[in-house]
Amino acid sequence: MAHNINFNENSDKHSFFSVKEKAWHGLGQVVDQYPTSQEAIVHAGLDYRVEKAKLFTEGLHENEEQNMPAISVPGYFATMRTDNNAILGVVGKDYQIVQNRDAFTFFDSIVGGDGIMYETAGALGKGERIFITAKLPGYIKVGNDDLIEKYLFLTTSHDGSGSITAAFTPVRIVCANTLNAAMKNMTNVVKIRHTSNAAERLRTAHKVMGIASRYSEEIGATFNRWTKKPITDPQLKRLIEIAMAPNKEVLGNLKDGKVNALSTQFVNIVEDVYEYALSNPTQQLPTTMGTVFGAYNAVTGYFQNVRKFQDDEAKLKSIVLGGTAQLRTQAAFNLCADVARDGAAALNLN
Repeated sequence: MAHNINFNENSDKHSFFSVKEKAWHGLGQVVDQYPTSQEAIVHAGLDYRVEKAKLFTEGLHENEEQNMPAISVPGYFATMRTDNNAILGVVGKDYQIVQNRDAFTFFDSIVGGDGIMYETAGALGKGERIFITAKLPGYIKVGNDDLIEKYLFLTTSHDGSGSITAAFTPVRIVCANTLNAAMKNMTNVVKIRHTSNAAERLRTAHKVMGIASRYSEEIGATFNRWTKKPITDPQLKRLIEIAMAPNKEVLGNLKDGKVNALSTQFVNIVEDVYEYALSNPTQQLPTTMGTVFGAYNAVTGYFQNVRKFQDDEAKLKSIVLGGTAQLRTQAAFNLCADVARDGAAALNLN
């Protein structure tokens, strides 16, 4: 399978690791024990620094044989790895580099370094983007037997493209299904700009991510309520159609009953999710079979276990980093919350 994992020619290794087995997003070189943050940085090949270097452009002259002195580009810098001089990107003067070690500091600060379990970490491309997944202590219990592990995911870049992003992600043990849930009026994602205060914000972001413990309690209570809310097969089909609708036009066609106006691709996706909801073994648990929680799990399970992605990196971006999967599962979460509260009336699209 194709991937964009960084290959470090100095160490002759790919820059990533995972503990015991491949992590839920499929990336990872296996190690036997959960490492400390210092060990994880080395395992993942992230023990390099990034610095800003001045940008120069070659001078132009009518006589091409005449050498012109290089000209400094004002206000812009190249971000560069100091271990191999690889150029990672071009940034402005206000861009503040957040070193890889600072990213791990974020995790360590959440639980004081005690109990954090680094599941996987690595670098993409030339090392311009890094990711870290860490398992938090404890579980979310849904019903009597359904346990959900608690993960934190962080990614940051060194090329000026995007923010530092940290997210709380519940993962079901029974099928490694990324639920990736967010409360309707609360976000489980923290984004931090690469400004002059970025490193400081990263160290204090755990205060914002303190929602993780409260969030896990709230999401556990929500899921347990959903396990007690029955849903019929026709209602399930309708919920999937609404949740998977890519735009208002499709929603309008659903509302007006214009089945012929729906694309074959959309109809096939709905059928795939519906089939997963009715036939997958994880959907036969007491917590999921014929319940609103099962409906939500069907949408998340489709993206995690059925949907084909170009590669593992594309899957990661879609499910965690604001891609299509995350948008659809958020829509499913909101809809399930409405159905649990208002019943079938929430599916009428009025």
